[in-house]
Amino acid sequence: MHARSTSIRGNPAHLDAGIGYVRDEVLPASEQAEGCVGLSLLADREAGRCIVATAWQDERAMRATAAEDRTVQHRLLHALGGEHADVQEWEIAVLHRDRPAGDGAGAQVTWARIPNNHVDDLLDAYRHNLLPKLRELPGFCSVSMLVDRRAGRTVSVTSFENRDAAGLVRRHARSLREQFAQAMGAKIVDVAEMDLVLAHLRVPETV
Repeated sequence: MHARSTSIRGNPAHLDAGIGYVRDEVLPASEQAEGCVGLSLLADREAGRCIVATAWQDERAMRATAAEDRTVQHRLLHALGGEHADVQEWEIAVLHRDRPAGDGAGAQVTWARIPNNHVDDLLDAYRHNLLPKLRELPGFCSVSMLVDRRAGRTVSVTSFENRDAAGLVRRHARSLREQFAQAMGAKIVDVAEMDLVLAHLRVPETV
């Protein structure tokens, strides 16, 4: 499974317009696209940050939609009043759900870097060491780990039943990740607490 993420920082006052565009136009189109297995949208209303991710059965299906996706990026930039779209392609390496995270859930997102020859070791340790601890957190719904093996980049998304639940475990979850990253030789480069505005993913479990 693969995913393409588009991250945009725009005007917080325009965020609802961007969300409406994704919900009303991008989501229905993605549901008809060959090989697409869903879409999610994360938003930080205070910062005006929006991350749209589409999931695909394989890399071929993802790449086949590159031209259409550039149109989406342009229109979303305009809706949000942003100047730049950061587009990344990922392998969906880990996905586990205790229960589905519905629209309006809370999420903690962590970006990190690791030597690309250590990615498999990181994923194995993530499944067996960190994931069981994350599942014990109150309000936990699901977790996913995406990797770019060539660049040695990772992003993990841990979802909770709502934004309040995510806030209550903020310090504990961050401490768990920092300890894990240090033990694995990874470097956390960014952390965000966001609303999972749209959660329409049909990606199968990998754990």
